[in-house]
Amino acid sequence: MTRATARLRRTASALMALALAGGSLTVALTTAPGARADSSRDKQHWLAESGITKAWEVSKGANVKVAVIDSGVDGKHPDLVGVLAGGTDISGAGSPDGQKSIGAKPEHGTLVATMLAGRGHQPAGSTASPSPSPSPSPSPKSRVGPDGIVGVAPEAQLLSVSTWLGSANPGGKSDQDQIPEAVRWAVDNGARVINISLGSTSPEWPQSWDAAFLYAEQKDVVIVAAAGNRVGGNVQVGAPATIPGVLTVAGLDRKGMASVDSSSQGISIGAAAPAENLIGGMPGGGYAEWAGTSGATPIVAGVAALIRSKWPEMRASQVINRIVSTAKDAGAPGKDPLYGYGVLNAEAALKADVPETTTNPLGSISDWIRVHRRGNPVPSAPAAAPAPSSPVPTLPEASVPVAQAPSQLDHAVPAVVVLGFGGLFVAIAGAAVFQLRRAARTPAAAPAEPRVGVRESVDSGEQT
Repeated sequence: MTRATARLRRTASALMALALAGGSLTVALTTAPGARADSSRDKQHWLAESGITKAWEVSKGANVKVAVIDSGVDGKHPDLVGVLAGGTDISGAGSPDGQKSIGAKPEHGTLVATMLAGRGHQPAGSTASPSPSPSPSPSPKSRVGPDGIVGVAPEAQLLSVSTWLGSANPGGKSDQDQIPEAVRWAVDNGARVINISLGSTSPEWPQSWDAAFLYAEQKDVVIVAAAGNRVGGNVQVGAPATIPGVLTVAGLDRKGMASVDSSSQGISIGAAAPAENLIGGMPGGGYAEWAGTSGATPIVAGVAALIRSKWPEMRASQVINRIVSTAKDAGAPGKDPLYGYGVLNAEAALKADVPETTTNPLGSISDWIRVHRRGNPVPSAPAAAPAPSSPVPTLPEASVPVAQAPSQLDHAVPAVVVLGFGGLFVAIAGAAVFQLRRAARTPAAAPAEPRVGVRESVDSGEQT
């Protein structure tokens, strides 16, 4: 098994923990079908503590659609009547409108939705109309009832995108397939904010997710995701909360400190919000107390909806910048892995004078893909990020000499040289033969005797 295959298997295994990581504390729910609705309203401590009631003086989220990618949202809950503007099922196991509660934690999506955009309801037996205006578009402000759960953005509309996560999906689609498809559907159906109260135990995500999150970035959509819970095994932030550009939410306890059980840590965290002693609506009309960054996420996503309602033309990068730059610094000075930029301050996010920015302080998936997927084929998006231009060369371009056609003289020179040397050789050889023949015809002269001044003669006949 190659290293790449092993990594893919680890990532796939970690992604199976989706929903369990983002909302693992829902196992400790205290169901309260008989609880009085107004007591539920009294338990929403985060509305005042996070500055949300003050932020309502500016905006309540009108004309903004927020997609809830989760286990399905029960649109029949008393506090969600009229809130859902559409929906779909991505898993293949839910209802076509996304309102059937499915997955390992079927109540999860309704809990998130009521905290994000609940509108409460009128007390039982009341004859008051929740919408007294007969106009086709009544003021959303009149729809908020005095009892039940009121969301952070009670005038916003929700899109329910149901997914089956945390256990084997009878619909057959894997986690890796459902998440990018859900993101794309939400973007294509008008979501200006996407809430993903899900997480995993792996910081990595499949490459198949790149194009979907790039698509959302290019379409100027704010994505808010849960950091994950320690008690669910998420010591470090996991995907999709590690994807650049995503506004990752950490959890706080009732004292405003980083929650030991309900929050993980990581450099991708953008802001922190209440994550303990929460209350939300249950499928079927009940209420329950719960905890986890799954509940902190819709609080921050709701504030993003308030901002987008107040400034419809504001870019997603500036929306995120308003939230993180107005957060109250906590923990180590500056950005840190427990609180990110700090604790959510909704009032400041809506009222403070925040300088404009053209870049997302939490990064860009487009830039990340260009750097980290180099050499790997990246799935195309409708508006793909432009490829980086080639660097300007610092050296002059090399020139190649042009070949010249040979002349007739060039062809004649070798022949002349060969013939010249050949003739010279023949002449030398002929002269040598002539000299040898001449020497043979002439007798050789006797060698001269040495002269010493005394002539000696020998008489051969003389005896002694």
